[in-house]
Amino acid sequence: QVQLVESGGGLVQPGGSLRLSCAASGSILSINTMGWYRQAPGKERELVAVISSGGSINYADSVKGRFTISRDNPKNTVYLQMNSLKPDDTAVYYCNARVRLTDLTYNNVEFWGQGTLVVVSS
Repeated sequence: QVQLVESGGGLVQPGGSLRLSCAASGSILSINTMGWYRQAPGKERELVAVISSGGSINYADSVKGRFTISRDNPKNTVYLQMNSLKPDDTAVYYCNARVRLTDLTYNNVEFWGQGTLVVVSS
């Protein structure tokens, strides 16, 4: 019913920048939250940043001051601007959305993107 399409991953050197994007489409009435998670090799998936419909934002401590999450509401799109990248940021980054569907039975349904790989290495 809902598809999250991610883009923007790639290989960058330490200190570089990347901008990830995620566009949600499908039977969405409204979006409660959109955010980014990541999973590094040998580690569990962790929250990176999330933004709510009201604009409140939470960041992982490890990315505060370096990453910025933003959204384009008319396009149902969320972005993650990643600056001052470190090798420890290397991970598969997954877009996440919690949405209210047009079928109002479902008012907080979670969906995941396919993941986009970010590699920070010299």
